[in-house]
Amino acid sequence: MASIFSKIIAGEIPCYKIAENEHFLAFLDVFPLAKGHALVIPKQEIDYIFDLEDKLLGEMMIFAKGVAKQLKLAIPCKKIGVAVVGLEVPHAHIHLVPLQSVSDLDFSKPKLQLNTEEMQAIHASILKK
Repeated sequence: MASIFSKIIAGEIPCYKIAENEHFLAFLDVFPLAKGHALVIPKQEIDYIFDLEDKLLGEMMIFAKGVAKQLKLAIPCKKIGVAVVGLEVPHAHIHLVPLQSVSDLDFSKPKLQLNTEEMQAIHASILKK
């Protein structure tokens, strides 16, 4: 069964796309921990990140690095945090979260509730970088 991420890749569900190539897609998380929280996913549907072939996993990290640099330029933060949880969607993904402190990577805290205008503004600022 296709995950929500597979449906995003197929264009069946819209997203705030930040970057894309032949193998990967990066887009804003609609339930973010912080403004600019992004997800990096492989286009190949694989549930567990460590089931990715080594070459693809390495390429995914390099792709994520480029996205993180883009986020850092657009979103005021100290660093871009990286997390792999993989429990909420059965499709490998990397969270890139703009950080002011270590607690910004706490997935148990309430997610931000951003309206469409805020999401569009964040998306536009990232795409300008």
